[in-house]
Amino acid sequence: MTVAALITAAGRGTRAGGGIPKQWQPLAGRRVIDWTLAALAPFADRVLLVLHPEDMALAPSGFEVTEGGATRRESVRLGLEHLARQGTAPCHVLIHDAARATLPPAVVDGVLSALRAGAPAAAPALPVTDALWSAQDGRVTGTRDREGLHAAQTPQGFEFAAILAAHRAHEGDAADDVAVALAAGLPVTITPGHPDNLKITHAADFDRAQRILGGQMDIRTGTGFDVHRFGPGDHCMLCGVAVPHERGLQGHSDADVGLHALADAIYGALAEGDIGRHFPPSDPQWKGAESHVFLRHAVGLASRKGFRITNMDITLLCERPRIGPHAETMRAALAAITGLETGRISVKATTTERLGFTGREEGIAAQAVVTMVKTCA
Repeated sequence: MTVAALITAAGRGTRAGGGIPKQWQPLAGRRVIDWTLAALAPFADRVLLVLHPEDMALAPSGFEVTEGGATRRESVRLGLEHLARQGTAPCHVLIHDAARATLPPAVVDGVLSALRAGAPAAAPALPVTDALWSAQDGRVTGTRDREGLHAAQTPQGFEFAAILAAHRAHEGDAADDVAVALAAGLPVTITPGHPDNLKITHAADFDRAQRILGGQMDIRTGTGFDVHRFGPGDHCMLCGVAVPHERGLQGHSDADVGLHALADAIYGALAEGDIGRHFPPSDPQWKGAESHVFLRHAVGLASRKGFRITNMDITLLCERPRIGPHAETMRAALAAITGLETGRISVKATTTERLGFTGREEGIAAQAVVTMVKTCA
């Protein structure tokens, strides 16, 4: 089941104050939209941001983007059309508000479970438990029965083809995508919402979101260390880049000491052992393998566990080859492999002042540190 996440972020959010739309405002050390992406992206094969035309340059790297419309419903329709037009259309789509940055993973799991069970549409909600009043001019004019009422949340999930057809046929605006689905005759399954799935609307909501995120962040740090000896060859694979040298590095795979150290740092932060546990050197299928396979696997494992890697720092220890001229190319290669921004990747090198095996130019060592964050339910 392929899943796309469509995140609406084209609104202006003036009620929240702050001078800029709320999705771009800072929250707990990051922007609101960055928290939203970290919470939802691990569940999706594709992630599409629907942005205001003036905000396109603000989009985080590594995600699809398209321009939205004058209303939320129009933005969703344009996003769905983009997903249908660009690449292979997904089986299901999760439509989520960028302003819901404190999304617990359990809410997404509930929606996806209903879709996998055959529901054409599913959406999280909380039963209304407070008394309901009608009012006029600041005074209570009556009460309303709360029986059977629910407060809607997102992400709202749908069979992609069905919700695309529903939006194409819908006339006028709609409260949300469930309203569009109901107008098209689609049954909608209610899944469990969560009180922490807050939609930031007013300035005071930022304080509440800060408390939620501050109390529910799982921050992990892992370290990795690897060594490979020199042998015959005319280049070394280092951090995904073929660096010319009169000798190559020897190993069961392509011996990219940098990628190995980074992968081990990720596995360590996840308490998932090391490369050898996941890719045993005794298995002949990995002989000569390109090491980006190992790093991609480690990054994917972190994502499936709900973690977002926030930075990677690697140091190469060698006398030669010189790393400085290749450092930026290595950062770009690591960004392509991991999906991180280059601004979150550090590549540097040092010598050991001619001491030890690296000083004698018998091989190259690498040490890496990786930090990752998970927003917990």
